[in-house]
Amino acid sequence: MNAPDRALLEAARSGDPDLVRAALDGGAAVEARDAHRRTPLLLAALGDHVAAAEVLVAAGADPNAQDDRHDSPWLVTGVTGSVAMMRVLLPAGPDLKLTNRFGGVCVIPASERGHVDYVEAVLRETGIDVDHVNRLGWTALLEAVILGDGGTAHQRIVALLLAAGADPELADGDGVTALTHAERRGFTEIAAQLRAAG
Repeated sequence: MNAPDRALLEAARSGDPDLVRAALDGGAAVEARDAHRRTPLLLAALGDHVAAAEVLVAAGADPNAQDDRHDSPWLVTGVTGSVAMMRVLLPAGPDLKLTNRFGGVCVIPASERGHVDYVEAVLRETGIDVDHVNRLGWTALLEAVILGDGGTAHQRIVALLLAAGADPELADGDGVTALTHAERRGFTEIAAQLRAAG
């Protein structure tokens, strides 16, 4: 790897927008890759370095470039829950159908992790498929119930997903619905929401 590319990757990792700009001005490739095939924009997204990401997006960085784990800048916003990063990447044209190593779109990990503000924003500001099914046979709604804790954040996410048109009748690979999972886990509030939507 040449010195400008190395400098750009390090600047993106540390989140310094001035160093990112300097590396680009010094001839670094905006799509340089590290040993794990992570681009500067992916490193900035992983660290939630919004200012650095803005510089990279302005330079034409690809929000869909995936690393050796199938993470992309856009997909990791669902993991970090960063609404600010999501909004920086939107003008760059992220592929809403791009999937992570589990076959999921960004709203699925966000729903699992309880990122209420992110789920609300991505549902409102994009055309993300609320009923996308990942390789585990789970939608965002199923993941919020199966991997969530049943608390206030996950209750709000279930409400947001249902309001966005999520199908409460979509079952997992074993034929078990979100309502049945909620009942089994003792999530009475979420079970009531799902019954009302059913």
